[in-house]
Order: sequence, then C-alpha cells, then structure tokens
Amino acid sequence: MTLVELNDVDIHFERMGQGTKLLFLNGSGATISSTFPLIASLAQHFDVVVADQRGLGESAMPSTSYAMADLADDAIALVDYLEWSRFCVLGVSFGGMIAQELAVAIPDRIERLVLLCTSPGGVGGSSYPLHELIDMNPDERTALYTKILDTRFTAAWLAEHEEDRALVDVLVSQQGNEKSSEVLAGEALQMEARRGHDVSGRLRQITCRTLVAAGNYDGIAPVANSAAIVEALPRGALRTYEGGHMFFLQDPAAFPEITAFLSS
Repeated sequence: MTLVELNDVDIHFERMGQGTKLLFLNGSGATISSTFPLIASLAQHFDVVVADQRGLGESAMPSTSYAMADLADDAIALVDYLEWSRFCVLGVSFGGMIAQELAVAIPDRIERLVLLCTSPGGVGGSSYPLHELIDMNPDERTALYTKILDTRFTAAWLAEHEEDRALVDVLVSQQGNEKSSEVLAGEALQMEARRGHDVSGRLRQITCRTLVAAGNYDGIAPVANSAAIVEALPRGALRTYEGGHMFFLQDPAAFPEITAFLSS
C-alpha cells in the first residue's frame, strides 16, 4: 500500500502496468479494492494510477467537507507527485464528474479524456440523486437501485438474462454489506460533494479529444446527459452501448473501443 500526503490528507494510491500514462477515477463509493479487476484489466494496456478518494478505502478522512473541485485538486497533486506532465484520464460515473473538473482546471496536461456513464450537472443534467437511497429500507433501496442501474432490469428480464442477474447480485451485495461508521461518514461526504456538481458552463474549456460513453438503458446517468457534455465540448464524441450504468461490463464492444481510443 502506498500512502502520500496530498492537500493535507493521506491518500492511498496504486500504480500498475506499462504504456500510456492513465489516471483512473473511480465511481461513487468505489475503492481500489472493490474495482481491482477493472483496474487490472486497464493495466494490461496502460501505466495506470488510481487512488482511493479522500475518506474512502485506505485514504484518510478529511477534517472538513469538500467539493468536487477539491477532489480534482487531489488528482492534480497526485500526478504532480508522480511527475506526470501529460497523461490520459478515464473517469467512471462520480469519477467522470471529477474528471470534468480536472480537465477544466488543467486542459493543457490531458492528452485524451474518457467519460463513462456520467453527467455535467446544472443545465446539462444531473445524475440520479443517490443520496435519497441512503435512508430507504433495504428492500426498497434494492428495488430502486436495480431499476435505475438498467431500466430493463425487471424480474422477468433478470430471470432470462443470467449475466445481468449475476451483475445485479454482486452490486446489490456490495450495497448491503455491513459498513463501519467511518465508511458511512466518508460516503456521506462524497454524496454531499456530488450534490453540488455543476461543470456544464465550463466544459468548453476542455481542449483535448474526449470520448463520452453511455449506456442506452442507464437510469442513473441518462444518455441525454452525455449528449449534453458532447454538445458543449470543442472536441467531443458520443458513443452509446447496450447496457445500463455498467454498460462497460455488459457490452463486449465497450472496453476494446475505450482502450483503443486512449491508445491511439
């Protein structure tokens, strides 16, 4: 485990693989441990660095609340620590929100940007207010989360689609795991930062080539939100896939096309 103090917070990060430098930014509540298979897959193609966001995983809890721009500042401090002058960025969901803030802040340092299943906020559209799920009873939370994860995911659909059912089982089990008070506090701070996300009026400042990808049945970050990002970007392209919020695990075409874009 590698810890480094960034912006007065001890941040846990890992670096693996070889090739094009790639900063990977995780989604809501996700940690290096919980997404390691995806990170390892990326490391087969890239020199990947990924951090547990402040208050999550093995990173320390911040002393105060924070905004999305603060998480972008953490990412900048990390690549500065690694002495990366230029690099690619891949952000998933919540990580895509951070990636947008990052690309606005340091547009000249990012070679290529990939934004998956995310939203710009503001007039461009916000992702589903996941903080509303926190106080629901477990059964209601599971039912709603399944519905917004992929709008096709009815009981009948899942009964006929074994791979989708397995995906739901894994994600729902993660949601239902017993969590310590510290983990819950870290996730609550992240949700609060997420509520204030709005980069829609600044997206034109992103100058690198950008791939924005969405799942056709995503109820958390609808395709319209990705289209709004692309419309505001000088060099953006939209690609949609068969799947929901986790389309990059559902549609076999997604991962190869994403890695090809970052490698080209």
